[in-house]
Amino acid sequence: MKNGLYSIHVTLQDGRSGKGSGVVIFRDGKILGGDAYLFYIGSYTVKGDTFKGEVLVQRHTSSPDANPLFGGPSPVGVGVSGTFTDTRAVMDGTALVGKASQIFKATLRFLAESD
Repeated sequence: MKNGLYSIHVTLQDGRSGKGSGVVIFRDGKILGGDAYLFYIGSYTVKGDTFKGEVLVQRHTSSPDANPLFGGPSPVGVGVSGTFTDTRAVMDGTALVGKASQIFKATLRFLAESD
């Protein structure tokens, strides 16, 4: 996975409706990102053109009219895996929200290098 800033667009799967977008930095095995309501912190490993990782997602801002995908006051653990090129990545993930899991797909687009 090329070190850098990526846009991320998430869509819930398994018959559920929901979308989310934000930005995320992949850099030397670390993941940092967020959107208007949530932030993400985690790690990843790369093998060939695939990656896998773990992320904690936590709400930083509440909104009376928005419902973030994984947005509770407590951190939500997310497992991710995907494939990548120099400019794009596709990722599948499972978020453990309470006793239920939410399956999602995400597309990432490379925006800028990070030093």
